[in-house]
Amino acid sequence: MTSFGDLLGPQPTLLTGDDDAESDLLNGTDAKTVAAAHPTASIAWAYLAEAAFDSGEVITAYAYARTGYHRGLDQLRRHGWKGFGAVPWSHEPNRGFLRCVAVLARAAQAIGENDEYHRCLDLLNDSDETAAAELGLA
Repeated sequence: MTSFGDLLGPQPTLLTGDDDAESDLLNGTDAKTVAAAHPTASIAWAYLAEAAFDSGEVITAYAYARTGYHRGLDQLRRHGWKGFGAVPWSHEPNRGFLRCVAVLARAAQAIGENDEYHRCLDLLNDSDETAAAELGLA
């Protein structure tokens, strides 16, 4: 039985993360520098997207979040994810991807792209029922 209680569904996907990128970010390295050095690290794109959104740069936030989202999808697929199933918020390396999805949702809503906003919310809820609340979207 999975920790998400679905006996017929896939096991939760647990990403490996990018230790170097995460360490650089935690040590104060500029997120643009980290994204350039580690372009596959969703966490770097999440930092950029969140900062842009918080600064009112919605289109820039959308672009950064979209990049991190796609990088995260690539990594999820390499870890066996088939487009559905749990991506737990509680697993720290999953958070870069989930944070990108949340900023993408916010930016989509801000520009009136309501279908994208709802798709992102659905993805967060399908990934982990607590993710949207953890990310301030509930």
